[in-house]
This record gives sequence, C-alpha cells and structure tokens, in this order.
Amino acid sequence: MPRLILLNKPYGVLPQFTDAAEGRATLAGLVPVKGVYPAGRLDRDSEGLLVLTDDGALIARIAHPKHKMPKVYWAQVEGVPTAEALERLRRGVELNDGPTLPAGARLIGEPEGLWPRDPPIRFRAAIPTSWIELTLREGRNRQVRRMTAAVGFPTLRLIRWAVGDWTLGGLQPGEWREVDPSPAPGEGGARAKRGRVRVL
Repeated sequence: MPRLILLNKPYGVLPQFTDAAEGRATLAGLVPVKGVYPAGRLDRDSEGLLVLTDDGALIARIAHPKHKMPKVYWAQVEGVPTAEALERLRRGVELNDGPTLPAGARLIGEPEGLWPRDPPIRFRAAIPTSWIELTLREGRNRQVRRMTAAVGFPTLRLIRWAVGDWTLGGLQPGEWREVDPSPAPGEGGARAKRGRVRVL
C-alpha cells in the first residue's frame, strides 16, 4: 500500500530533502521516512500542510493542475480587504502569466490555536493586518502572494491548511502523521474536521 504523510512544514524549511546550496533546513531534518516525496510545493517562506507520498500516480492526482484538487490557504495580509477586493479574488485576477481561475475568498478572524511564526512577521503600527481564507484549484508559483498583492493587500504570512480533504488537523510545526491514502480526497473519503476560524 502507498505511504502518505501529512507534515506541518515550518517557515524557513525547503520543501525538499536536499539542498544544493547547503546549510538550509530541509525535509530531511523532519521526516525520517525513505522514499517519499512532496506532492506539490510549498515555498520556503510559507508554512503548513505538505503532503508526501511514495506513489507517483497519487502525486500527480494531488499536484497536477488538470485534477483541480482544492487547496485552502490562510493568508495574513496588510490592511483590511474590501468587499470589492474579495470579489476580484473570487472572479480571478490578472497576473503576469495570465488570469487566475475563480477562487474561494473570504475574510476570517485569526485562526484559533495558531502557533507563533519564527521569526515573527514585521508589524507596522499604523497599518492593521487581517486574515483571508483562499481556496485555489491551481498551483502557480507564489500564486497566493501574487493574487493578494494584485488586489492591493500584500501577504505577510501564508499557511496552507488543507489539500483536498486532508488538513493540518492539530499538527504543530515540524510534526507529521501517516494516514491511509485511500480513498483519495474527493473520492468518497470522510471529510477531515476543519480548524475553527471566525468568519467576519
């Protein structure tokens, strides 16, 4: 049976097991399991759910855009997004590599039980921050950050909460757990419990 691991990737960790530049933290220091690979990427400066497996077909189902598997992100942004900005995110925004697909977008309160980031984000006393939940069905390079910047609200902190029906589900940064890979999300499996957030 294929192995499937859910990891809460900390900020500053490369989403790979080796580092050609050397000296930077990688997955090798977190997941002592041979033969598994990330299904999709999560930037070094992003946090949250990274799915790893030894099944190439499952990696393709999770990561390839043609399957449109939903991925849920929590983005702490500079400022408080307007209803117009949220609607632009929902409709899709024009980026330098073309328009994005329609996305789920809503303003939420700070997620409950959220761990502090190390290092913390840079706060500016005169500018408030807020949280957006974004649900995407594509995975372009630094897409969430580019989308929120395009509507005028730069991302300060980015956490991936869910991939399909898999969620962080209480994992702290650097923690991982192995789960049953079948059925795959969206194919009849029980939905994982969502984290509690306040919708504004």
